[in-house]
Amino acid sequence: MKTAIVMGVGPENGLGARLARRFGARNLHVFVAGRTQAKLDAVAAAIRAADGHATAHVADATDEGQVRALFAAAAAVGDPDLVIYNTGNNTPGRLLDMEAAYFEQSWRTGCLGGFLCGREALRHMVPRGHGTILFTGASASLRGRPNFGAFAAAKGALRQLAQAMAKEAGPQGIHVGHVIVDGAIDGEKIHTRMPEYAAKLGPRGLVDLEAIVDAYVFLYDQPPRGWSFELDLRTSIETW
Repeated sequence: MKTAIVMGVGPENGLGARLARRFGARNLHVFVAGRTQAKLDAVAAAIRAADGHATAHVADATDEGQVRALFAAAAAVGDPDLVIYNTGNNTPGRLLDMEAAYFEQSWRTGCLGGFLCGREALRHMVPRGHGTILFTGASASLRGRPNFGAFAAAKGALRQLAQAMAKEAGPQGIHVGHVIVDGAIDGEKIHTRMPEYAAKLGPRGLVDLEAIVDAYVFLYDQPPRGWSFELDLRTSIETW
């Protein structure tokens, strides 16, 4: 059985969890990876309850040793065929007031972790000449805005990293893609952390979780003679 690694899995009603569950239904043994054991266990249990195969694996995406251990565990079960890097929360703040450590942590989570996961994926996929690596982007991947300098620096860097990786690894049979989610996701985080903002946007203003997952599935299923590097998703009323 081939394996999939989804790095950055949080609540069950979140993008990472939905990605893990969808690909768990695709005859892939999914390694559900993140920092919180209880959340990972819940997602892995849901996949197994639906007759899928899943393993919960605690790992910090910015820790090189832990990332290597994650890939080693997955490879012991089966060849990694899909790796999704979904780590990196929003890090707002005025640059004038920002501590260097805060900016650095935003970059480490948003970009360095993507490098570590992407590099390990390549090391397992290139010898076989097959595999898919997908990165989650955001509005900040394309533009910087006031009070989002750290986040834009991290997400912009991740996009450039993904593009370089796609050009480097494509001729070796590895499909690298980047998915930009341009807007707030209709998941647990916004409803629990910013309920007033979620209510203001309303259902039409929140990007649908399953629609985002569909984009990842589309990229994963593309044949080598028709690869896309980037897809961007937003609601019909999003200003862009």
